[in-house]
Amino acid sequence: MSSPKRRIRRADPVRATPNPRVRRAVLLWGLAAAMVMVVSAVFYRQVVETEFLRGEGERRYLRLGEIAARRGMILDRNGEALAVSTPVETVWADPRKLVARPEVLPELARSLGLKPAELRERVRANAERGFMYLKRRVSIDEAAAVRALIAARGLDAVDFESEYRRFYPGVEVFGHVLGFTDIEDHGQEGMEAAYDKLLRAEPGQRRVLQDGRRRIVQEVEQVRPPRPGKDLVLSLDRRLQFLAYRELKAAVAENKAVGGTAVVVDVRTGEVLAMVNQPGYNPNDLSGREADRRRNRALTDVMEPGSTVKPLVVAAVLERGLVTPTTRINTAGPLHVGSNTVQDVHNYGGLDVTGIITKSSNVGVVKLAQMMDYAGLWKQYDALGFGRPTGVEFPAESRGVLRNYTHWRPFDHATMAFGYSFSVTALQLAQAYAIVAADGVKRPVTLVKRDQIPEGTRVMSTKTARAVRMMMETVVSDKGTAKRASIPGYRVGGKTGTAKKASGRHGYAAGRYQALFAGMVPAGNPRLVMVVMIDEPRGGAYYGGVVAAPIFAKVMEGALRLFNVPPDEPAPAMLLAGARAVP
Repeated sequence: MSSPKRRIRRADPVRATPNPRVRRAVLLWGLAAAMVMVVSAVFYRQVVETEFLRGEGERRYLRLGEIAARRGMILDRNGEALAVSTPVETVWADPRKLVARPEVLPELARSLGLKPAELRERVRANAERGFMYLKRRVSIDEAAAVRALIAARGLDAVDFESEYRRFYPGVEVFGHVLGFTDIEDHGQEGMEAAYDKLLRAEPGQRRVLQDGRRRIVQEVEQVRPPRPGKDLVLSLDRRLQFLAYRELKAAVAENKAVGGTAVVVDVRTGEVLAMVNQPGYNPNDLSGREADRRRNRALTDVMEPGSTVKPLVVAAVLERGLVTPTTRINTAGPLHVGSNTVQDVHNYGGLDVTGIITKSSNVGVVKLAQMMDYAGLWKQYDALGFGRPTGVEFPAESRGVLRNYTHWRPFDHATMAFGYSFSVTALQLAQAYAIVAADGVKRPVTLVKRDQIPEGTRVMSTKTARAVRMMMETVVSDKGTAKRASIPGYRVGGKTGTAKKASGRHGYAAGRYQALFAGMVPAGNPRLVMVVMIDEPRGGAYYGGVVAAPIFAKVMEGALRLFNVPPDEPAPAMLLAGARAVP
């Protein structure tokens, strides 16, 4: 029997023991390589990528912020503020964060006086943006309500920034002249628009560091300093403007009129001292107001001047030597002009030229105008400034309507003599009367205060202007149509007008009139000229001598005191006897 086979176990190969030196070398080389990589990365980022990384950091936290600048003030001639810019707060939000807090939107909307649905829609529409205005130039109460909401709800998506808001201390009194600005502080109407380049401010720029909530942590540098707007000094006198506004508003209410206009001009300088209109509007609150109320009617609306131009027609014939103040004219009517007739309210018979002004005879003034050809009367009106802008640089100023004489017919020539068939603005009429008051010299009118008196252009002789002024004094006497325009202690010259109001293509509307009075004080050496127009008086009376003349007297009496104009001598006795009528 064979013996069993033994299993022979092979011995394991002998394992080599690692050399400590090799291990140490590998470790050192690995650490060295890692160190090189780290140092290289640090070098790359600190040296090579410095500008890129700095830019990325600035993009996230460094911003260019705006430095609000103040719009220039508008002042009256005495330095009283009429329009100022006051610092206010504006509320903004981060829509990306606010869209995640829908529960606060209704309360936020109520705090700002907004409709919740509209605010929710605005936030959704701007959900991808990082900035949006919620409401600009909020009130103190609104700002307080938003701050309380932020504190109570831990709302980090809403914050504030500073802006300027335009404020008009005179409210309605100066509204038509000043105009207003829009939300961007740009002038929209009136002097705000006319002188927007002068008044407009240029915001500055600064570089600021912001945190994640867009709050300014630090101002890094000022990139561009803010440039405030320049101030504008108007020719208006704040005291006289208030007085004229008060009297005009009271008269419009008393006579149940549609509206009214009054303009006061300084004869020596051509400066407009007061310009008021009714109805008015508040430039501090434009909500719910019709745009029609914002027109400066003294410059944008035209009217047929009626009998107020009769002294200007008389001046034309006097200047040409065709008559004298005592030349007698037969005013018995009616006067036939082609197929039309001209007549007076009463048959005055024979009147001298002064009496034609005193009694406001249509027949008499037409006969005077007929002594000149068409070109003669047109040249007189053109030289006085009718049919062209006055040059006050006011937006939307009307030039009026004065057709060239080559297009006139015989009856046009007649009606233009007593203030129909052409139209003027209140300021144009005031400018014409200022020429007579300034001894025949025309100076450009202005709404901006003048440092020097312009030389002016002579339109008529001194002799003619003074003769016409003396004739106009009889209008304010017991014999004339404007006794209510008289001022105790002062000689007053002027002329009434009661013009029918045009009604589109249908001629003149029945029962619709514009009552006018234009005059000057003191008549011997005039300082002030004023034009008053009451539009469609419905209180019973509608004549210029009854409705408009009393406003002139009240305003001018106060103006003479304000400007310390001393009383002048009584009118010569022969003057007041000039309106003699011969049956």
